[in-house]
Amino acid sequence: MSTLARARCTIGAHPSAMDAALAAAVLLCMVAGSFVDPHGPEGVSWGLRTPDALSLALMTVGAAALAFRRRAPMAVLFVTGGVSVVESVTGDPRAPVVMSAVIALYTVAASTDRPTTWRVGLLTMTVLTGAAMLAGPLPWYAQENLAVFAWTGIGATAGDAVRSRRAFVQAIRDRAEKAERTREEEARRRVAEERLRIARDLHDVVAHHIALVNVQAGVASHVMDKRPDQAKEALAHVREASRSALDELRATVGLLRQSGDPEAPTEPAPGLARLDELVGTFHHAGLRVEVARTDQGTELPAAVDLAAYRIIQEALTNVQKHAGRQAKAEVSVVRVGPNIEVTVLDDGTGEGEAPDAPAEGGGHGLLGMRERVTAVRGTLTTGPRYGGGFRVHAILPVKSRTDAATKASAATKDPV
Repeated sequence: MSTLARARCTIGAHPSAMDAALAAAVLLCMVAGSFVDPHGPEGVSWGLRTPDALSLALMTVGAAALAFRRRAPMAVLFVTGGVSVVESVTGDPRAPVVMSAVIALYTVAASTDRPTTWRVGLLTMTVLTGAAMLAGPLPWYAQENLAVFAWTGIGATAGDAVRSRRAFVQAIRDRAEKAERTREEEARRRVAEERLRIARDLHDVVAHHIALVNVQAGVASHVMDKRPDQAKEALAHVREASRSALDELRATVGLLRQSGDPEAPTEPAPGLARLDELVGTFHHAGLRVEVARTDQGTELPAAVDLAAYRIIQEALTNVQKHAGRQAKAEVSVVRVGPNIEVTVLDDGTGEGEAPDAPAEGGGHGLLGMRERVTAVRGTLTTGPRYGGGFRVHAILPVKSRTDAATKASAATKDPV
């Protein structure tokens, strides 16, 4: 820390002591100045005049008042201005009592607003200068009278400049603190969004694959004795589903690795290009699924592609878990104008619990789908179908706002 910074810290920590020291210094300067005669035979002469008792008393009162300038700046200015007027009228030769009034005016300007500084400064300059010119022992054009006008103006101007600088520095600090708070809030928001995204991915992966493992394990257990070949096939599907679940869990958890950890898997996130593979896993589990697509050639943003895949995955998992053994599902992916519509229907009897009636410790499937759709600025509707079954319908934008903004920027830079 520099010497100037340490001095500022000391002054800020003991303001009353510093004001008392200032008052003593001002008194010393006024007393010393009262012995100087600027009109001596050889110019400025020392000791040619001696202040009287009234001048010493006025100087003492004016200097003592400065010890309270931070607590009551207006009252101190009134006191110092009053003793300055008395000295201007009665003193002969006059002592520089006005010095205390200049410092008091500086304090008022530094601690109030600009309109108050203008009003109080003009009033103080007018009163002190007018009293010196009209009632003083010197001619009105004497340099001492003009000095009163100049020094009071300098005091008011300096105080206003200090106040403006303090306000400017405080505004910079406030903006810096606000920017810091904004960065912290943005960081917390991003962390919360990332946590929700990872939670959705984990839910989708676990719910889908564990449901398939459960179904295939049940089939294997049922036909183990009578049809061992079919049981082996079901167990093979269990192993394949569990391996897929582990791979996707490893890829998702890899996002949480620190920079020094081993490199995370680089396999791309699943999308509609893997829809046939997804439907095949449900076929192996015994669920009848029909797929209709009219989105060939449509390039989707990565976030929209992943959201569409996860919505279909979660919807078919719900059909597998809740619609009953004889249920059939229909999946359609259709391009409609600037959007792509994903629909999953089933005709199940609802032998299990409803998908939107959460069991103990669960029930986040529909919530996760809704969060995914909202994240890409789409819409989702879910609910029972007339006559039985359940319907999931999502409308997702083909182009995200980021892609649109990038293309618009490129068009602006290269209009040709």
